[in-house]
Amino acid sequence: MSEGLTTSDGLNAAGIRADARRERLALAGLTAPSFLILGTLLFIPVGWLFWLSAFGDNGFTLENYTRMVVEPAYALVFLTTFELSLLVTILAVLLGYPLSYMIALLPPRAASICLTLVLIPFWTALLVRTYAWLVLLQRHGVVNSLLMGWGVIDAPLPLVYNFTGTVIGMLHIMIPFLVLPLYANMRAIDRDYVRAAASLGASPAAAFWRVYLPLSMPGLTAGTVMVFVICLGFYITPQFLGGGRITTISMKIQQNVATYFDWGAASSLGVVLFAITMAVLWAVSRLASLRRLTEVGGS
Repeated sequence: MSEGLTTSDGLNAAGIRADARRERLALAGLTAPSFLILGTLLFIPVGWLFWLSAFGDNGFTLENYTRMVVEPAYALVFLTTFELSLLVTILAVLLGYPLSYMIALLPPRAASICLTLVLIPFWTALLVRTYAWLVLLQRHGVVNSLLMGWGVIDAPLPLVYNFTGTVIGMLHIMIPFLVLPLYANMRAIDRDYVRAAASLGASPAAAFWRVYLPLSMPGLTAGTVMVFVICLGFYITPQFLGGGRITTISMKIQQNVATYFDWGAASSLGVVLFAITMAVLWAVSRLASLRRLTEVGGS
């Protein structure tokens, strides 16, 4: 009797595995064309950049890459890009996390209205938003005029055509990229966890730091990485709000092509920027995996 049951169970398990295998093959067949198209659109341009950066008129050369190490101007460009991206990311977290938390606590109708207000920048062209900040932040713009009219300042503040103006413009554009994934994560968090922590004697601050914040980390991590990676490739906002005083990697790429007609130098910068982006994504994936392992071990 037991042998019969064992045999039937084995046959059922084998049938389930066969069905699962067929389902995976069918799914792979359905998604293969999309992956093929996406892979072609990704690898052909990246491969072309690698070719232009490493092969010149005289064959293989690393001149375009050694130039980035030897010339101090390139180090300044990389330093400016990372400082700008890191500062905008930190400010986006400091402003976006409380905003997402507040929206997540609101009733659905009020939350929808607030999310609509957050999404308004997406409905306006990037160039229009950048010019709007020029109007607001210039020496005789709205901000300086109001501050001088209220007697807060005696002379106009330098809020544009510098690092400050670039940060303000980029931060305005990047806030929704942090709020949306973070809000979706926070909305899915069960409030009973926080109530359970409070019933066990935890203060509101302790319940937030030890319960709510760890549960919201997936959304915070996704939003932070998205903001930082997008900031690495920003062009229009630093170009206009920086006033020529701020040079990022993307601006240097455009300069090498439009001014010096040096496709090799521009391609090498593009390859390095691509490598940096992949390294950031890899590092975050490793850290996220380590955190999950830690959570499982701790539980």
